[in-house]
Amino acid sequence: MAHTKDTITYSDVEKLIKTYITNEDELKDIKKAYLFALQKHEGQFRKSGESYIIHPLNVVKILTTIYADSETLEAAFLHDVLEDSDCTYEEMEEKFGKNVTRIVDGVTKLSNIHFSTENEYLIEYYKKIIVGMSEDVRVIIVKLADRLHNMRTLWALPIEKQKEKARESLEILAPIAHHLGIHKIKGELEDLSLRYLKPDVYYDIAERLNKTKTERENTVNKMMDEVRLLLNSQGINYEMKGRAKSIYSIYNKLNKGKKFSEIYDLLAMRILVDTKQECYLALGIIHSKFKPMPNRFKDYIANPKLNMYQSLHTTVFGVDGYLFEIQIRTHDMDEVAENGIASHWAYKEHKNITNSRTRTEEKLQFFKSIIDLSKENMSSEDFVNSVKDEVLNNNIYCFTPKGDVFELPKGATPLDFAYHVHSHVGETTTGALVNNQIEPLDYELHNNDIVKIITNKQAHPSEEWVNMVKSTTVKNKIKAYFSRSMKENYIEQGKNLIEKELRKRKLPVSDFMQGDNLKKILDALKVDSEEDVYLEVGNGKTNCGSVINIIYKKEEEVKRPKKIIEYKNNETNIIVSGLGNVKVNLSGCCNPVYGDEIIGYITKGNGISIHRSVCHNVLGFGERLIDCKWSENDNNVRYLTDVIVYTNTLEDKMIKILEAANSCNIPVKSVKKVYQAELINYELECLVLSKKQLESLINALNKEEFVTDVERIIH
Repeated sequence: MAHTKDTITYSDVEKLIKTYITNEDELKDIKKAYLFALQKHEGQFRKSGESYIIHPLNVVKILTTIYADSETLEAAFLHDVLEDSDCTYEEMEEKFGKNVTRIVDGVTKLSNIHFSTENEYLIEYYKKIIVGMSEDVRVIIVKLADRLHNMRTLWALPIEKQKEKARESLEILAPIAHHLGIHKIKGELEDLSLRYLKPDVYYDIAERLNKTKTERENTVNKMMDEVRLLLNSQGINYEMKGRAKSIYSIYNKLNKGKKFSEIYDLLAMRILVDTKQECYLALGIIHSKFKPMPNRFKDYIANPKLNMYQSLHTTVFGVDGYLFEIQIRTHDMDEVAENGIASHWAYKEHKNITNSRTRTEEKLQFFKSIIDLSKENMSSEDFVNSVKDEVLNNNIYCFTPKGDVFELPKGATPLDFAYHVHSHVGETTTGALVNNQIEPLDYELHNNDIVKIITNKQAHPSEEWVNMVKSTTVKNKIKAYFSRSMKENYIEQGKNLIEKELRKRKLPVSDFMQGDNLKKILDALKVDSEEDVYLEVGNGKTNCGSVINIIYKKEEEVKRPKKIIEYKNNETNIIVSGLGNVKVNLSGCCNPVYGDEIIGYITKGNGISIHRSVCHNVLGFGERLIDCKWSENDNNVRYLTDVIVYTNTLEDKMIKILEAANSCNIPVKSVKKVYQAELINYELECLVLSKKQLESLINALNKEEFVTDVERIIH
């Protein structure tokens, strides 16, 4: 068999990475890892004759198909560097951080384990693999991608080595890929393993499939046309595709005594819809015309597999008397089925990686328990039995009164159950009946409990619920509700304030946020949507009057005199151009401090109001603005300014913040805590001598690990 060398480049891989990773810092870190690997592998070649860097490039390419996160991709580029170069653990940690280095170290350790597939050793080596992957599931994900590319180039090794690697892949690594739900990698590992272990069988099945390919495709297309007519008539939004059967799965069925013609899912199709309800609706529509084969229906939506796989499976008597296996699932379910639970780290809106990783870790929680078991002094057989009894069976199954079943973590409560039924059911829960007995919402459910959730449309979650549920996913849903609710309140409040001010000025309300008006407002405030405008006003960052002034400039205009008369106000230390002894006030909306660039606004009967030149509240006032500046002598005056400190934690950090202010000799007049879903922000009223002193406070706060950003507020 002729083999061509791979000509993959970083540019090829980078295009794939950018389809779902858009953060510039993450992209820079990934490229940095590639360049470091390129340098460390310089002069090294694979047995296939290719430059060694081709291997990590291909491993990363495989990982992009399951949307692996940026740290996983960095580790994939670096996964052989510790073993095959002079790079030390400490050097890698310094350059790429703890997380990436731990993944690389984990992959290196797994690579050094000799996986024996002899029965007497198999249990022991399963133990080592499971414990290795339990440190961080991303270790095994990189290892799987590493092995898949090695299997693709297995032809370069001696025949005995080929069989050893193929057996190891088939009996140890492919089952783990299956457990993680990464079917893309599992299927290819199995097919490639069979190709080297039993080439005659592999090519015989491949030839049979090829001979019947045209006939099968025509039959499947005909069936798909029939199903399209059915679904279109019911107005269901769907995507449909034929489904290829893997050679290894066909081999398994032939090995169990089935004839080639009896393997139903050689003729197979998959239907993807938007919602769970539409899955069942589509199933009913198909069964209304095509008779289902008895005992071939499986509902993995109500009863998901442990690796989160969800789908409806049915086999029907289709066109021309052929049997068809049909899978029906949502797009989200398909993403998990194809790419595994790890894909959710980046798939969900690319997006909220922290929440997605939490969801993944929740589903893999049993690995954490395995570490503790492995430390106990027990035989390998006892260890595996303990894993089966104590860890893998760590879920319970509870029923609705109608018989729908839900898988829940052990220790789950009626609230967990309610949210698993539907988020809306969870949010409106007021009580629960368990086996027809009223139980509190924090009652611990048991296997086979029948749970009826009592709801009220007017009800809403309580913050105490976070501590009453077991599932991390449900905890995050409850926290997200309060975050969303706070944002919605701000938006509504902002809209009301703007409309109230418009009515006060006797200006039209209905068309204010329309067409060119909206575009001007968005540009001026540098936001993306009408909701963002209301949010800025509702949370106090922008004054509603300044938003209206962007469109409706007031008619009264005061022209600036060309003659310059310097005037120093003894209280505010400000020199105003063009006017004599006039009252000067510091604006309370942006709180200018000594050293800020400032502008004056000529008020009606209240002198000059001094604003920071970046203040939104003076936008659109035109000729009513007047030049001003600070005097050279600041007279040791302190100025009030508002600062918001953004954090990444729910821990109370007020003392730390006050210590930072004290170290800069800045009195803090007041502190207000602003609670969000998973963190606390702090609004400070500070008294500073100058902009320079304020900047020293901001710099000091930004050095704290819990601080994500610090900014001054314009009300």
